[in-house]
Amino acid sequence: MKITKFGHCCLLVEEGGLRILTDPGVYSSAQNEIKNIDLVLITHEHQDHLHVDSLKIVLKNNPEAKVITNTAVSKILEKEGIAFTILEDGQSLTESGVLFEGFGKLHALMHPLLTPVQNTGYFIASRLFYPGDALTNPGKKVEILALPVAGPWLKFSEAVDYTLELKPKTCFSVHDGILKDTGLAERLAGPIFEKDGIKMVTLELGSAKDF
Repeated sequence: MKITKFGHCCLLVEEGGLRILTDPGVYSSAQNEIKNIDLVLITHEHQDHLHVDSLKIVLKNNPEAKVITNTAVSKILEKEGIAFTILEDGQSLTESGVLFEGFGKLHALMHPLLTPVQNTGYFIASRLFYPGDALTNPGKKVEILALPVAGPWLKFSEAVDYTLELKPKTCFSVHDGILKDTGLAERLAGPIFEKDGIKMVTLELGSAKDF
């Protein structure tokens, strides 16, 4: 599996001959240039994960790409005339021999006065788990974790505890677009995770890494 980070939560995941784009949001723009995308996974409707204008550019550049998302996001896409396939909590599908599974129902709570939107975490090829904006335990072994590290819904200590709970072989930071210092999580959490045999790697923006 090869993963390229375009920024925040926008990743290019290459697995089994598929090129998979996650969450084309407002904190990244490199997705607007990418070609040969097969699938676009969208975890939820917030603009740092779904920027409709960017998604339209992605689909213009990749007219054969399929969008996979949940019911809440599908309502937005319907209004824009964008086709989609639903994959949410408890569901799975296979594309070109690669398994995709949905886990989780709601975005993590930001404040009791703000109603959480639907959020679906995606497990790719039984290796990479990208939870979106929630700390969902998929109830199965996670080899690679795309770890949210900062946000209005998240404390750093929660991100650390979540990783220690899942015990992935490897993790890397996502949801870090609001951080001025995007290497902060690795410097703080890396030594903690090492004690539990978890390797935290740095994904430099625009650079691919093999897992």
